[in-house]
Amino acid sequence: MAGNIAKKGLQRYISQLQRHPLRTKAITAGVLSAISDIVSQKLSGIQRLQIRRLLLKVFHYMQLFGCAYLGPFGHFFHLLLDKWFKGKKDPKTVAKKVVIEQLTASPLNNLLFMIYYGWIVEGRPWTHVKSKVKKDYPSVQLTAWTFWPVFGWINHQYVPLHLRVIFHSMIAFCWY
Repeated sequence: MAGNIAKKGLQRYISQLQRHPLRTKAITAGVLSAISDIVSQKLSGIQRLQIRRLLLKVFHYMQLFGCAYLGPFGHFFHLLLDKWFKGKKDPKTVAKKVVIEQLTASPLNNLLFMIYYGWIVEGRPWTHVKSKVKKDYPSVQLTAWTFWPVFGWINHQYVPLHLRVIFHSMIAFCWY
């Protein structure tokens, strides 16, 4: 019974993904971001959830970051890579895709997320955000380069094109 419900839910999700790929990917990224924020708040020892922070993050993430940037960017980035490499999945091609992703999308995503989170979610002044990015960005990016290439490989090698942004969002759930 539960397996049947899960199967039907997955079928509906895939149907929405096929009919409305950008919207579905943006909403998924926003929902996963919200869940990630709840988990991170609890893991950091906060007794009561910071609802304002959560609502701001969900709203802005889904409307600004998810809808306007991550969903469309990831969607078109993966389409472009597959077009450039004609959908090939041999190890040499997958390695090239991962290198391109890690030298372009990864630094940009981390930079924009740090700016977005400090300025929009935390509401910090631009000068503070700028100095925090200057101080922390190099270590964030170096850490990303130790974490993301493995998942980039899995994504490009095994995940169907229409599910790559979703897979990335699920891994980002753990990353954040």
